[in-house]
Amino acid sequence: MAKFINKKSCYIEKTVKLGKTVVIYPNVVIEGTTFIDEGTVIYNGSYIKDSIIGKNNTIYSSHIFKSKIGNDNLIGPYTHIRENNLISDQTKIGSFVELKKTMVGNKSKIPHLSYVGDANIGKNVNIGCGVITANYDGENKHKTIINDNAFIGCNSNLVAPVEIGKNTFIAAGTTVTKNVGDNEFAISRVKQENKKNKKVVEK
Repeated sequence: MAKFINKKSCYIEKTVKLGKTVVIYPNVVIEGTTFIDEGTVIYNGSYIKDSIIGKNNTIYSSHIFKSKIGNDNLIGPYTHIRENNLISDQTKIGSFVELKKTMVGNKSKIPHLSYVGDANIGKNVNIGCGVITANYDGENKHKTIINDNAFIGCNSNLVAPVEIGKNTFIAAGTTVTKNVGDNEFAISRVKQENKKNKKVVEK
């Protein structure tokens, strides 16, 4: 039997199925053909529709639509999981992350402030803060593939279609426009130059 901290403050449609030991905090809305398995905790402000959510997940203040989530994941706060995502087990999808039509492999992390769309992400991948998959060219959507054990540095742009190989390292601030092979290091930056600030010198 699911446990509600304050059932009167929640809206749960009759079509929703909740497993044993699910815990639902106040101000949660769950609609459509949603199933939430045992041990999962849904915190305040979450909205879930037409999704399947596995066991022992922790979901903080997030929106989830037409997606499937495995077991033992940490999601949120303020995560927007749009349609057709498949999230495996033991992942972290963190603060202000947006996913769309993306597969996330076991133990991969997208901790904060990223947009990942039309992508396949392997196992043990780390997506740094501010990473963007540039999937739309103005006419068509393109796919990004990130293979197992890749490390994507902060503020990187992955311009699809592109594939990142296994055990790769993408340096922070890199714009990736061509495939990166297995075990490779990719860096693409404008050379930094430090010049005297004339306004400061004059003072």
